[in-house]
Amino acid sequence: MLLFAMLATTLSMRVIASDLYARRVPNRWLLGALLLGALLLAWLAMHQGIASIAPHAAGLLLGLCSLLPFYVMRWMGAGDVKFFAVLGFLLGWQALLPVWIGASLLAGVHAVAVYSWRSLRLYLPLRLTLLQHNAAQHRALAPALHQLQQARGGRQGIPYAAYLGLTSICWIGWTLLGGAQ
Repeated sequence: MLLFAMLATTLSMRVIASDLYARRVPNRWLLGALLLGALLLAWLAMHQGIASIAPHAAGLLLGLCSLLPFYVMRWMGAGDVKFFAVLGFLLGWQALLPVWIGASLLAGVHAVAVYSWRSLRLYLPLRLTLLQHNAAQHRALAPALHQLQQARGGRQGIPYAAYLGLTSICWIGWTLLGGAQ
């Protein structure tokens, strides 16, 4: 349904911005989307029958249960897990696998790039190492970067929720434009 897709897209765009900026997924956004989705689902159930809610309920449970072990192992934040569950609720269970695969591939590329850069820095000539160090000191003094570091509150890591949001928007576009027929 188009309204679920619009709600999921709006939520995804907000989560992308928040996760990239502050490495946070606000609970109030997730709860708001969940409540709006529940209202839409109630309307859908009244007009199309109770069976129409099954893909959404299954998506919520499957989304929560599939990423919860990664949270328990401390490989992922709670916001990532909750966001995936809400996406499952809004888009239905059938969206979860493609969204998860796409987000995991993006996160993998991100991780390889970070680890490659860390390894590459060890082999840079001394002059380039000094230039990179000086540039890092100048960036640290920039007010915008200082504000960014304060917003993150020491949270680091890969912005997995942002990648979930990006791939969910791509999945919505793909399915709405008829690419997955």
